[in-house]
Amino acid sequence: MSFQEMRDGKKEWRILQAAVKTLPKDYYIVYREIQKYFFKIGVTDTQVFRELLEIFEDGVLREVDILQVTGRDIAAFSDSLLRQDDLCEK
Repeated sequence: MSFQEMRDGKKEWRILQAAVKTLPKDYYIVYREIQKYFFKIGVTDTQVFRELLEIFEDGVLREVDILQVTGRDIAAFSDSLLRQDDLCEK
């Protein structure tokens, strides 16, 4: 990975995280917990986090509760997102 690619990646990550901070509190908390889970299992692909943000932003626009977006089993929601992106070996 070149220096330019690393710099661009960091810039993209900062922009993504700034957008996450604009989510309502309940969405923000769940996003951060999913993010921690992804980091624990080694997921670092920015695309996954971008998709998660898009799903959450859609829920905010539709004015639905966060649990209507994720369901009560947030871990299962997270795993299904990874399977959808073929990033989880299950």
